[in-house]
Amino acid sequence: MKKYTIFLIAFLFVACSNDEETLPVIAAKYSNLHAPQSGGQGQPISGPFTKFSFESGEVTEGNDWDIAFRGTTILVNGGTEVGLGDEPARTGQGSAAIVDGVFSSVVSADGLSFSQDSASGTAIATGSGNGWYLYNPQIMVISPIPGKVFVFETNNGHYAKVEFLSYYKDSPANPNAFQDESRYYTFNYIYNPNKGDTSLE
Repeated sequence: MKKYTIFLIAFLFVACSNDEETLPVIAAKYSNLHAPQSGGQGQPISGPFTKFSFESGEVTEGNDWDIAFRGTTILVNGGTEVGLGDEPARTGQGSAAIVDGVFSSVVSADGLSFSQDSASGTAIATGSGNGWYLYNPQIMVISPIPGKVFVFETNNGHYAKVEFLSYYKDSPANPNAFQDESRYYTFNYIYNPNKGDTSLE
């Protein structure tokens, strides 16, 4: 009887394992994610962050967010409050790593050094040249830093990579700070729907 029971358990385990197929990664582009803020230019910055979920591929109001945007600031759903005001609750294990290279060359999250938000600062540093963007004071335009790829561990243990394309509505080729609306993110991303799988291709 024992041998039969062990065989049955082993059979069920193999059958269940075979049912767990690996899902293909999701490649997508998100356009015009609006990230407004109040204040700035010497005044205190405030306002809610716009929260985004890689799993749904949409802006979310819930705690299932992975990254959140306000102005040029980006948060992850992991770690602790930075002290910026109006920060969303962090309920996940999210983190970020910045990789030098082109988007297609970053094929795995293995071996990367991930950081979370904390009282000492955001995982993606703020300020021109420090994180994801450059500010040109001559023309007052914000542009993504070329050759930077952002890899995220999501709130629930999946992985994604992001390439920021534009900070202006409808992604003008040559943004005009006086004509084009800012605080509209457009980015490419690849999301791996298989939990714990670090592949990004």
